[in-house]
Amino acid sequence: MTLLPWLLLLHVFGAIVAFGPVYAFPIIGAMGGKEPQHANFATRVSDTISKQRVFPLAVFQGITGVGLILVTGVNLLATPWLLIGIVLYLITISYNFLVQTPTVKKIIEMTSTPPPPGASGPPPELLALIRRVQLGGMFSAIMIALIVFLMVVKPQF
Repeated sequence: MTLLPWLLLLHVFGAIVAFGPVYAFPIIGAMGGKEPQHANFATRVSDTISKQRVFPLAVFQGITGVGLILVTGVNLLATPWLLIGIVLYLITISYNFLVQTPTVKKIIEMTSTPPPPGASGPPPELLALIRRVQLGGMFSAIMIALIVFLMVVKPQF
């Protein structure tokens, strides 16, 4: 029996479970923004989903992807769509580990205590961090959509 269908099943199912929640994060964030008393909780929910599902399964995507390449014997240099997809995957996962995660951690720290008495809204530093996470989330969502496009359509360049 060949490993191909099993690796493909794990790869596709892993992508659904890993990256599906990413498209719910803006909804969770917007709800937290509308109810500032719950903003920290909303951020921690998204962070926990990332740590428990998105990040481990994103790494799993790389592993099953390498397995698929080895089992099928695909020549990466002759398959530009796959090579581009791998590069986009590496950029996206690196960005999320190196930029998004530390930024979300700072937001959680800044919102873990009540604001000082007399504060008139969130501090500018917090607003800047939130904006960075929002833009990073948009970047990640677009990159994931591009990767899925490449993997499904397999455009010939």
